[in-house]
Amino acid sequence: MRISDIIRVKGDKVVTVAPDLTVKGLIEELARHRIGAAVVSRDGLTVDGIVSERDVVRALASQGPAVLSHPVSTIHTTQVRTVPPEARLEDVERLMTEHRFRHVPVVHNGRLAGVVSIGDVVKNRIDELEAERHTLANYITGDRT
Repeated sequence: MRISDIIRVKGDKVVTVAPDLTVKGLIEELARHRIGAAVVSRDGLTVDGIVSERDVVRALASQGPAVLSHPVSTIHTTQVRTVPPEARLEDVERLMTEHRFRHVPVVHNGRLAGVVSIGDVVKNRIDELEAERHTLANYITGDRT
């Protein structure tokens, strides 16, 4: 399976935030969209970074509540690993596991084309296992429908 298959089902909507948005503003956006991370982008089309709930928690722990008035650019990750739509799901799973991150931006021709989360990966894996279980159960019972 390819990442493009997941994007096709889930959709290509990506929540982006400007680097000068305050951390408080970021928290509000994450809560409003019920997501755990946002792509940092000056233009909404390219990836300048990524910022997650983890980044906020770490910044609060090290800098205190004053960080809430700082811009997102002071806490976001700038070395972002991205994947193309044609990347294999297994490769992205491995990337996420090895580097311990939960969100990977999908970039096509230099443009943001989606985001894949660990939840998307797990959902896909569960769906595959359920389909396999169904096929095996039908084979064992002789039901060929």
